[in-house]
Amino acid sequence: MNLTIECTARDPKAKPNALRRQGLLPVVLYGHEGTESVSLTVVQKDADMLLRKAAVNNTMIDLQIPDMPWNGKALLREVQSHPWKNSVYHLSFFAVKAQDAVEVGVTLNFIGEPTGVKNDGGILNTEVNEVTVKCKAVDIPESIDVDVSGLGLGDSLTVADLVLPAGAVVAGDQTQTIATVLQGRNADGESTVTTAAVG
Repeated sequence: MNLTIECTARDPKAKPNALRRQGLLPVVLYGHEGTESVSLTVVQKDADMLLRKAAVNNTMIDLQIPDMPWNGKALLREVQSHPWKNSVYHLSFFAVKAQDAVEVGVTLNFIGEPTGVKNDGGILNTEVNEVTVKCKAVDIPESIDVDVSGLGLGDSLTVADLVLPAGAVVAGDQTQTIATVLQGRNADGESTVTTAAVG
């Protein structure tokens, strides 16, 4: 998902609270010139609309800065919110090139009904709902579909089983379990699956 937002250079003398009273949100951009950062502002309403669709460390955003020589793509790195007013008061962006490799958090989207749930009364237990993926900035997936329909009782899926976009890899333990079909329990707390007597 690519989104666009317009920023303006921030007067170094301007105080953050004064900017917020004017309907502006303080913003910092990192990485556009090595380790240097630049202070910007964005219209609060525009930031609120952006945050309805953008996710931290997941969404590429086109930053338009008319009063600077730099315009380009950036990742939303941090959203700071007021501790009790439930309002955003600061954003941080990290500039990236389309071909740069980045590490981003990607949500897992579990699809299908496991056979162990449908036929045997099992319970699907999802242990991981997000993984860190390393890929080109231009290829960041919005989510990763995980088909659990083939799981029977006791079956599991691990990070290594994920189907990723071309060129993407999961950073971290490939053996980590992400989903398991557990044996269900009835109202008495006993297993819903019985073993037939032999004889």
